[in-house]
Amino acid sequence: MSNITHILSLIKKDILLETRQQYTFYGILLYVASTIFVVYLAMGQPEDTVWNALFWVIQLFVCVNAVAKSFLAENKGRMLYFYSIAGAKDFIIAKLLFNLFLMLLMSIMSLFIFTILLGNPLQNIFTFIGITILGGASLSLVFTFLAAIAAKAQQQAALMAIMGFPLIIPQLLLLMKVSNIAFSQVVQNGLWQMILLLIGLDIMVIALAVILFPFLWKD
Repeated sequence: MSNITHILSLIKKDILLETRQQYTFYGILLYVASTIFVVYLAMGQPEDTVWNALFWVIQLFVCVNAVAKSFLAENKGRMLYFYSIAGAKDFIIAKLLFNLFLMLLMSIMSLFIFTILLGNPLQNIFTFIGITILGGASLSLVFTFLAAIAAKAQQQAALMAIMGFPLIIPQLLLLMKVSNIAFSQVVQNGLWQMILLLIGLDIMVIALAVILFPFLWKD
């Protein structure tokens, strides 16, 4: 029970920080809206495949700005304080959950702005919303894990780019392929296998974060 209390307290702390520093949330929202608006001015309403690719590429940049900063913003004094009041597993689970909810919110808002400015070519809007939720969760988990590792290094941004590229590119390609189902009435072969693969990757990232982060926590 104490572990759950620690996790909820850490999540509450992150929520309070976000509500007090609202310029961070609105800054990311402005970034999303302005990026989509520039795409609209340049391309109008693109075809289905381009629409799908642009959506997930923008989600990648949203995740980098919204999620990856979570550990980089924590200074040594805060980390020492958290070390004294909570365990490593509680801390990383709280970060994973908070960033997951934050990314889900940003993903849904991005989809809303996307459909307003770039049109709505989706045949199955609710299916795409479900895939967006799954994809946003996957991206947030990966970048939270990478940020946790990079926060202990001297060159955080460079390390995140080096580690993130081989992990995130296959995931993005898989998300683009899975989300194609929302643009037609024809069900793809192997769709559920791809969805299960994404879920399996998410579980693997969570397990690695819980297992490996305590070793970084002691540093």
